[in-house]
Amino acid sequence: MARSIRNLVAVLAVCAAVVPFSPAPAQAIAYGKNAPDGAYRFSVQLVMTGLPDADGGTRDSSCSGALIAPEWVITAGHCFRDGDKRVSRTVAERTTAIVGRTDLSSDDGQEVEVVAAYQAEGHDVALARLGEPVTGITPLPVSTRAPQRGDVLRLTGYGLVGDGGGNVPATRLQTGLFTVTAFGDSLLETSGRWPRTQTSPCPHDSGGPYFREQRDGKVALAAVVSSGPGCPHAGPDFSARTDNLVGWINDTMDAPPSSWNVPGVTGVAGVVLAAIGLLVLAGRRRRTGAHR
Repeated sequence: MARSIRNLVAVLAVCAAVVPFSPAPAQAIAYGKNAPDGAYRFSVQLVMTGLPDADGGTRDSSCSGALIAPEWVITAGHCFRDGDKRVSRTVAERTTAIVGRTDLSSDDGQEVEVVAAYQAEGHDVALARLGEPVTGITPLPVSTRAPQRGDVLRLTGYGLVGDGGGNVPATRLQTGLFTVTAFGDSLLETSGRWPRTQTSPCPHDSGGPYFREQRDGKVALAAVVSSGPGCPHAGPDFSARTDNLVGWINDTMDAPPSSWNVPGVTGVAGVVLAAIGLLVLAGRRRRTGAHR
């Protein structure tokens, strides 16, 4: 067991170092559907420009996320990383949150600069603070209800559309439905449900929100995209739970501004806990999970 945990930690560390900010094209939900006009306006595309390269140059990349308060976006922790370390600060020369833009070719929604980031301990979750509040868009509330097997969650994300026959740039926000098949302290295991069993998140869907939809029309965040195998595929992916982070989320958003840019944890504890969670959830299945 100890060797298995060490091996999985090594895999996660390597994947976290190379995948989210890869110079390869970003991808979004494979076998997903175009979101309707004006739907899920709390969805966020985080655009990073001028990310430092190992060779001394720069490159651009992106992640997904969700607006959970007028000045705050929740996303994956590994979207803010300096080398192999998750950090509580922005890394790119400029990080922009595009909020409420269903059609990426339009000027709908709002573009706001990200000015700070903060990492959750033991979860692949980060909060990004915006330079000014977003108006006219209702934030996505964070659920306090623990997940249950069989829960159906909707996912939204941006990037390229993976269809199994090559990837093409998405022109709209993508969405799909997923079923919770297992859960641990920090992770959920979710599998594609609609429009296909092969519907799956892909690279740069990192941080995309999984949320519940109730019959009364209310929605609530349950998790954010974290890791999984290549896409498209049938079977499970892993997402980072948020229901048991509500206290940390509220404390972080209520903290004085002087604490927002304090350097964060290196991510080692988070990687170890995530690795243990993966072992618990995956059982004897061998996976080569890759952060998105």
